[in-house]
Amino acid sequence: MSDKKNSHQQNSSTDLIKESNLTYDDYASIDDGNRYELVNGKLELMSPAPTVTHQMISFQMQKDIAKSCESDYIILYAPVDVILANNEVRQPDLILVHRERMNILSNRGVIGPPDLVVEILSPSTLKRDKIDKLDTYANSHIPEYWIVEPKTGILEQYSLHEEQYNLIDIFQKDEQVTSPHVPCISFTMAEIMSTIPHLD
Repeated sequence: MSDKKNSHQQNSSTDLIKESNLTYDDYASIDDGNRYELVNGKLELMSPAPTVTHQMISFQMQKDIAKSCESDYIILYAPVDVILANNEVRQPDLILVHRERMNILSNRGVIGPPDLVVEILSPSTLKRDKIDKLDTYANSHIPEYWIVEPKTGILEQYSLHEEQYNLIDIFQKDEQVTSPHVPCISFTMAEIMSTIPHLD
């Protein structure tokens, strides 16, 4: 019986992946053990799993941002759904939501644009993060977007201007990371990267 159920779930998920015009309810009904994003009404499989280096950088950034921002911001990390529209659900690596905007938080996820989203690059997400998500997050009016390159320890900072992102700064090594939208931000990429061991 369970084999039939699992087979039915897998077939349903496969059918949904091929479809378009899906909604959040379609997306939320999937339970096949995989992670997806809903992109303009179509499911996109998120695989493979993030590397250990990716996860360590994410964890260290959470800790460093929390040191100066936790009293003002809720800090969330993947996997958590950011529901930008009924046909658009993303899972950024890190998310900041000001505590005065906690009304956009629910048990389902973040419903609406966070104050800041962060994506940590991997070979499988390079185009998605640097092209597709750049447009999606801008169209969704997220004020600030960071892209972190884990091999070089470089942080690209994009700020929203007239519904488009401008690259306003690039931080590396001992340069103090600051933000025009999140004034409590204060750390360096050197502090982050010094805690990350070199892994094969």
